[in-house]
Amino acid sequence: MAEYKAPVQDMQFVLTEVFQADQLWASMAATQEVTPDLVHAILEEGARICENELFPINRSGDEEGCQWNDGVVTTPAGFKEAYSTYAESGWVGLGGDPEFGGQGMPKMLTVMFEEMVYAANTSFALYPALSAGASLCLLNHASDELKQTYLPALYEGRWTGSMCLTEPHCGTDLGIMKTKAVPNEDGSYQISGTKIFITGGEHDLAENIVHLVLAKLPDAPAGSRGISLFVVPKFLVNDDGSLGERNPVHCGSIEHKMGIKASSTCVMNFDGAQGWLVGEPNRGLAAMFTMMNYERLSIGLQGIGLGEVSYQSARTYARERLQSRSPAGAQQPEQVADPIIVHPDVRRMLLTQRAYNEGGRAFAAYVGMQLDMAKGHPDEAVRAKAEGLVALLTPVAKAYFTDRGLDVTVLGQQVFGGHGYVREWGMEQFVRDARIAQIYEGTNGIQALDLMGRKVAANGGEWVRSFSEEVNEFIESQTGLEAYTQPLADALARLNEATDAVLAQVKEDPNAIGAASCDYLNLFGLTAYAYMWAKMAAAAQGQSGDFYQAKLQVAQFFMQRLLPESQGYLAKVLAGSESLMGLPDDAF
Repeated sequence: MAEYKAPVQDMQFVLTEVFQADQLWASMAATQEVTPDLVHAILEEGARICENELFPINRSGDEEGCQWNDGVVTTPAGFKEAYSTYAESGWVGLGGDPEFGGQGMPKMLTVMFEEMVYAANTSFALYPALSAGASLCLLNHASDELKQTYLPALYEGRWTGSMCLTEPHCGTDLGIMKTKAVPNEDGSYQISGTKIFITGGEHDLAENIVHLVLAKLPDAPAGSRGISLFVVPKFLVNDDGSLGERNPVHCGSIEHKMGIKASSTCVMNFDGAQGWLVGEPNRGLAAMFTMMNYERLSIGLQGIGLGEVSYQSARTYARERLQSRSPAGAQQPEQVADPIIVHPDVRRMLLTQRAYNEGGRAFAAYVGMQLDMAKGHPDEAVRAKAEGLVALLTPVAKAYFTDRGLDVTVLGQQVFGGHGYVREWGMEQFVRDARIAQIYEGTNGIQALDLMGRKVAANGGEWVRSFSEEVNEFIESQTGLEAYTQPLADALARLNEATDAVLAQVKEDPNAIGAASCDYLNLFGLTAYAYMWAKMAAAAQGQSGDFYQAKLQVAQFFMQRLLPESQGYLAKVLAGSESLMGLPDDAF
């Protein structure tokens, strides 16, 4: 059977020893009260609720799934009770603004908790994740009146949020959406249209659902410049904060999916529903990107979390499953065979899982650190640099975390052999649940285009140079770590060469960005993980104990067995677009 224990020790190692997060938080006014003791308590309690409340209903939730009946969506047995416990314990508002009832915890910490939730129960995790993203969007763009109306209840978990973008005829190309918003005399709007693939659009977990809906005003400009954002509650809210009549927004059906079956994925019909403008007219897409970017990092954590629970289950199985003898001779002669963990190929799979999981966890903390500094660092130059890195790294985190997350869950399934393909062991569910993360919140191909086009080519590689300078400073500051810093330096040189090559190609080839984007993102992700592993090796070097020795061993594995793939990615980037675009369309 699958098993999960939250990797609290590793999370604390990353926060405290690799990034000295307590020192950073002490330097910023909003986080000065976040002490190591508080962090330890939050991680331990987070582990408890994930292990004891959420993980036990993960498989049953997958088997039962959500049920739709005449517009009413029912979540699987145990979900409503678990959500009540989760919300009453304050987890929904963990990173929320204290002015409206949130707890104000830094992003570096909340990414660790989110990973736990995704590992324990990915379907469940999506409900509070959408609420947190909707809250962030409202906090940054809504009027004070809308904030006061919606944020406290969202942070409490009494209400949940949803993000309504996609329509049957448009996904990535939102500029051609058909949902309309017609002004009412009282300043509100009538919202009409159909949205699809709406996570948490309808369910029975909370008393109200707050939909953030993209729509077009009657006089809106064509394309994406004519999109506005509206808040549309399932139940209207009275002046005293109580719930009023039902708004005409209903769930027409739910999708029957490959995975995340306990997450309601809804078709939502808005039939003249009353909504209120968030932000400025025709500036809705820019406002919605606040939520989308939050969700992109969150979905990246889905990949890490599922990779972690898959690894833990595969590790235990490999220690117990007896098959054949070790190539070096019998390791357990008293048994009929040795455990499969003695075989090189099984160790290759387990080490690959662990290297990607722990590298991803560190990189998630690093991105969280940039978000924390961009928001609250007292030095304006530090804030500006962090903002640039957040923009650069968000598509890398979303795509690379989730691509490797699927790879890692497949490896975990492979360790189990035929048992991994059988439902009762749980490994096939992790593969199915991981697969969607590469698709929603912007497919990973779109993330790669965003990285290569908007975050690299558009500014001539400025943000990449900022990242490269930081990594070089780290390399130059280290002594006695050449086994880790030299491979990192080599990978960084490849990343810089690839950046310069594409910037040169794009001057003459309009297909250069699209041709290079996915391979460039993979090269960037590998290099970023190498940076994380070198930093973890620096923190572990000279320390005693099995934990630190294992860190150094896994770091060595990453540098020697995984990082060399960066050479292949560079070669593909340098190849340009000719072999991709030369075949006529009708020859496919």
